[in-house]
Amino acid sequence: MTGEDAVIHIVDDDRAAREGLGFLLSSLGLRTVSHGSAADLLATLMPDEIGCILADVRMPGMTGLELLEELERRGCPLPVIMITGHGDVPMAVRAMRLGAMDFFEKPVNGMALVDRIREALELSRTRAGAEREKAQLARRVASLTSREVEVAQGVLRGLQNKQIAHELGISLKTVEVHRHNAMEKMGATSAADLVRLLVAAGWSTG
Repeated sequence: MTGEDAVIHIVDDDRAAREGLGFLLSSLGLRTVSHGSAADLLATLMPDEIGCILADVRMPGMTGLELLEELERRGCPLPVIMITGHGDVPMAVRAMRLGAMDFFEKPVNGMALVDRIREALELSRTRAGAEREKAQLARRVASLTSREVEVAQGVLRGLQNKQIAHELGISLKTVEVHRHNAMEKMGATSAADLVRLLVAAGWSTG
């Protein structure tokens, strides 16, 4: 289990708790960063980071549940695991509804927590990969000319080249050129592949 590309943020106002978790995770080759408050975490989070957040529920200032709300508002993709010394069922339910991946009570079962962290890091990598693909698709779409967009929209609607040419008032040869260019820019190998990519980019088939 390695975490060279991931950061585990430990958020707890209890220094001993932070150091204990940090020691456990570091001994497994994981990189950790400790924060004494939710505000400290929010001030240092990087937008494209891969990792997860371990946050205590009861902290002075912003609580762990309030932190969850703020992370949701910011669209932070990092999975969050909540830890508390005074947990109860309603609190756990609220934490999960706010997007927490899991809820542990102190004293924490170290190996159970490590297993959950492993899952959180995999989820973070999956989310990061999906965001990269989404951004790449957006760049490809942005590279299309206005005419290439019109032709691609025709392909998306299931029209043949001849129908697209008639609808746009251009020659069949011109449609073929723009369709070829659109497919090349989008990285599509076929009309079906182009449609798949356009739908993934948020285009409507209607």
